[in-house]
Amino acid sequence: MHALAHSEAHEPVGEQRVLLSGVAWADYLRLLDIRGDRPVPRMAFLEGTLELESPSRFHERIAKMLARLLEMYAIERDVPMHGVKSWTLRREERARGAEPDECYLIGRAEGERPDLVIGVVYTSGGLDKLDIYAGLGIPEVWFWTRGTLTLHALRDDHYVQVPRSTLLPDLDPAVLADFAARTDQHEAIKAWRDLLRA
Repeated sequence: MHALAHSEAHEPVGEQRVLLSGVAWADYLRLLDIRGDRPVPRMAFLEGTLELESPSRFHERIAKMLARLLEMYAIERDVPMHGVKSWTLRREERARGAEPDECYLIGRAEGERPDLVIGVVYTSGGLDKLDIYAGLGIPEVWFWTRGTLTLHALRDDHYVQVPRSTLLPDLDPAVLADFAARTDQHEAIKAWRDLLRA
């Protein structure tokens, strides 16, 4: 295994990322076993390259805020949504694995993979998560990057950026991103609930 990169200076304090090349699938599985149920480091695998990530407090705050807002939306709009947090998703035959910040099954409580994956992104240079998720067959991926949500829908074997969710078409991603950027979670969730009920 060879280290390719380490955390970048412009990442939030505490955010760390390491890339290792030449990692066999069996080694990836062993590292998952060694880590066990601990939430960090999060691991992503793409064709022999392993990414280890330790998210910052700010990263986790944004991910949690997006989750709370989305779950409030689902309750208020009566959308059956089942959260499974950082589900370890993997597919050996495609040499891909990932652990999203948040993920959901929509309209069902069980399944082989989530319908929606959410990731918080601060830096470039890591593994191509869209390539990973396409190989895992995830129907929709959302990325929050510096206050903006970009939505990607799977078409054949690749993603296309879409202005609205194909799973939740009535949800405005720009409004959701605005609420996610607020610092007071309690007040933001109440204001979001009031907006949904208006």
